[in-house]
Amino acid sequence: MKNGVWLAILSSFIFSIMNALVKAVSLTIPYSESVFFRSLIGTIIIFIIMKKKKVAFSKTGVPMLMVRGVFGALYLLAYFYTIAKIPLADASILAHLSPIFAVVLAGLFLKEKLTKTLLYILPVVLAGAFLLIKPQEFSSYSMYALIGVGSAFFAACAATSIRYLSSRHHAYEIVFYFLATATIVSIPLMWNQFVIPSPLELFYLICIGVVSLVGQLFLTSAFTHENVIVVEVTRYIGIVFNAFWGFLFWSEIPDGQTILGGMLIIASCIFLSRRRSLEAKIDKLRVNKLVMNTNAKR
Repeated sequence: MKNGVWLAILSSFIFSIMNALVKAVSLTIPYSESVFFRSLIGTIIIFIIMKKKKVAFSKTGVPMLMVRGVFGALYLLAYFYTIAKIPLADASILAHLSPIFAVVLAGLFLKEKLTKTLLYILPVVLAGAFLLIKPQEFSSYSMYALIGVGSAFFAACAATSIRYLSSRHHAYEIVFYFLATATIVSIPLMWNQFVIPSPLELFYLICIGVVSLVGQLFLTSAFTHENVIVVEVTRYIGIVFNAFWGFLFWSEIPDGQTILGGMLIIASCIFLSRRRSLEAKIDKLRVNKLVMNTNAKR
């Protein structure tokens, strides 16, 4: 197995630990406070890294960096809230809807080609989401699940903005704006609900910040060692890790409807990713052939 795949699996495992810590601390600490500590610790660490690496802050493009930060902050808030309210496996499956949203948003705003494959897959994905949200037996769970869908949408918005910013700004700067914005946005939300954490809770909160950054480093390294599509598909193993923690610590057992919905979503996203990878290879071959023909004519 290639290094990139192992790194993607490791990052998924580390992020699942973060999710379990968020779930554990959410029993007594508001979700917005968890987001605050996670973001504040990450902001401090990434700022120190930027200083050591001598990465300067840009003087242009700041509004777009802030937009990316807001989307990232909304994703964190929605995702941490969902983790606190519904089983870990369910929250993880809903968050993995983000690739579908990302493809649509990239087509709308970055003018990337929307394929017919997406039109065929969307109904299957919607059916999977429908099964997970369970609107036919409407309850508070359904509302929490909808917020989980929202977390996937905001994650896709953040990913789309990163794709736009990546050619203009250093990766550290993009991450800094994300974490700094999330820190600021979470303050008014937790202002009237702030709970002074116990030593154990404070330890959990610090671990959330550190573990999430370690997971991000492994994920970044995975992308440098392996094809983006392969890494994204491999990351779906994180759902298994989350389901394991949910069962081990909170006796969470997915029902048949959740399993079926999750299978539809996962299968659809993997199929879409593989299809996009194949189309990218075909496009590359066409370009190479065109270049060769042009050179031959000369």
